[in-house]
Amino acid sequence: MILVAATSNLYQQDDDDDTENYIAAEDQNDNDATSETKQVSGLSDDIETEGRLLLQKKQTKKLTCNKFPKIRRAKGSPGPQCCKKKCVDILMDKHNCGKCGKKCKFNEICCKGKCVNPSFNRKHCGGCNNECNKLRLI
Repeated sequence: MILVAATSNLYQQDDDDDTENYIAAEDQNDNDATSETKQVSGLSDDIETEGRLLLQKKQTKKLTCNKFPKIRRAKGSPGPQCCKKKCVDILMDKHNCGKCGKKCKFNEICCKGKCVNPSFNRKHCGGCNNECNKLRLI
């Protein structure tokens, strides 16, 4: 009888140790989950903050020359004509040379509204309005 009581006492102590280890492991897992939750919630706070900041910024309307023709004459405007909602100078713009949508070829430039090849044009030697000397032309 004493032997049975001692043996059952021994098994009960082992069970208590296992239970304590199990509880300690659960506590560790809970701590890990809590720290992960804090990290994730920290990320969402950052995203929410950035979203709020973006919403607070005033959104300016893009002024286009088709809706606001006066901006073509404004200081710093690229040109007095309006082509595809952009201010352009049709006398110098390679993509709108002479009229809207007329593109110059790869080796050409736009001079006075005409596409010219500066390598072979005497009136536009190397650039617009740069006449070639007789010695330069070969």
